[in-house]
Amino acid sequence: MQGFPKQARLLRNAEFRKVYDQGSRRSLDFLVAFALENGQSYSRIGLTVPRAVGCAVERNRVKRRLRESIRKRLANLGPGWDIVLNVREAAKAVDFAVLDETVAKYFCSCARTRAS
Repeated sequence: MQGFPKQARLLRNAEFRKVYDQGSRRSLDFLVAFALENGQSYSRIGLTVPRAVGCAVERNRVKRRLRESIRKRLANLGPGWDIVLNVREAAKAVDFAVLDETVAKYFCSCARTRAS
């Protein structure tokens, strides 16, 4: 079983702020992704789910689904990225397969960018 280790997570407000301020923004269907190369041998992911998405139950459900997708796809991303995924309200109605495919495509595009 593959986990989502603490080293692979953005945890501090300053880390999120740096990615928002200096990273590149990309709008996906129901997510907004911010990415910044971190120059480290590992990648870190952060999630933000605003209150506009819904009540706590709905926000937590979206976060669980997104974390599972990230956990499955983290190896595809490769090292050297700080990424913040900001969820839009439409994410709570999206099927998990669509969410998972979107995360996979975004991680592959980041890996290709890094390889170029």
